[in-house]
Amino acid sequence: MKSLAKPVSGNPTDVLAHAEIEHLLRAYESALNASDVDAVMTVFAPDGVFMAPNSVSTVGAAAIRTAYEGIFRTIAFDTELTVEEVVQLAPGWAFARTSSNGRVTLNALAQQVPDANHELFILQKDDAAWKIARYAFASTRPVAQ
Repeated sequence: MKSLAKPVSGNPTDVLAHAEIEHLLRAYESALNASDVDAVMTVFAPDGVFMAPNSVSTVGAAAIRTAYEGIFRTIAFDTELTVEEVVQLAPGWAFARTSSNGRVTLNALAQQVPDANHELFILQKDDAAWKIARYAFASTRPVAQ
């Protein structure tokens, strides 16, 4: 994972939140690249929402687990996230904007294709740690003609 983002201020609370959020995003990147559903579930809030393009929103832990099981059966990731921006909005809320670049392998065909996206994470901190409360992404690859 690369980071272009810097803490908004030198305030120790901002610096700590920024580091914790980057740690969370690194864990998500690792889970994606390992096709590890259990690891994905550790970074989502229990009432999290996953919003993939051209799909209805996936709401709650059980639905998110099912969605990622299907994703990992279909494709395998080899991607790197770049953290573009992290902003803490309130003591328990923040957002992160990332971009990703790499390849996905279409498992049924054993074929690799380029993959690039931009992502928006809305993060919520519970008593112990930051979690993904809402996650949406869209491709930045040109549409095939």
